[in-house]
Amino acid sequence: MNGKQEVDMHTDVQHDDWLYQQLQDAGFAAEYLNAASEDDDPKTYVSALRKVAEARGGMSVIAQNAGLSRERLDQMLSTRGNPTLKTLAAVLKATGLKMVISPYSHPGGAQ
Repeated sequence: MNGKQEVDMHTDVQHDDWLYQQLQDAGFAAEYLNAASEDDDPKTYVSALRKVAEARGGMSVIAQNAGLSRERLDQMLSTRGNPTLKTLAAVLKATGLKMVISPYSHPGGAQ
């Protein structure tokens, strides 16, 4: 591994540590998920929700609190996951968050 790769890996680890620390705050976690929901690709939201679950209790605890198996939660929050509304709401509740719907505030959204 060259020096640049080592610096990049160290920077990534520092960012991940910082992010997981920030995601422990419910307000930050909510804003993080709201920002992810702005992306047109649902995988962005699912990936963000996985990070929130990992930071706000860990996958095993969140799975148990959501009434899911650890394996099911892993599948649901994988890059190929496709959570149902019911399981999405259960996972959000287990992380101490809830789903809220708001109108689009930018051009292109339905009125």
